[in-house]
Amino acid sequence: MSDLRIQQPDGDAALKDWQHVHNVIIPTYLLSLEEVRERAQRHHLEVAYAGGELVGCSTVRPPAEGTLTATVIARVLEGHRGQGFGEELYARGIGRARELGAEVIETVVLSSNEDGLRFALRHGFVETERYLLPGDSIPWIDLRLVPS
Repeated sequence: MSDLRIQQPDGDAALKDWQHVHNVIIPTYLLSLEEVRERAQRHHLEVAYAGGELVGCSTVRPPAEGTLTATVIARVLEGHRGQGFGEELYARGIGRARELGAEVIETVVLSSNEDGLRFALRHGFVETERYLLPGDSIPWIDLRLVPS
């Protein structure tokens, strides 16, 4: 995992990198650059590079007002999985969520992303809900981290 660099997107180039990873891993919910810019205002986004090559991204949705629940999502491009990049993105996301006051951690995975679902289950998440968004044919899975 040497030479891994993780940063908040600091301009359109990095936002486009975040967008690329999201859209590759979530092809049923493609985001425009404008939507990514808007998300960057509400959520904590990061992009990850290894040796200068884009490998993944993450999102931390902070707790909504009146709640202590944050959502942490780590995404790694298929060719870069199994090298510890997801572990680093996940750990950073959990840390950021805790800094934001989260006591409950959730995540969401598109059911067709079997690697992502295995990752979540291996890290102590349990499924809480499975649902289809209007017009979708692939279910989303909400999961919650069970305290150990």
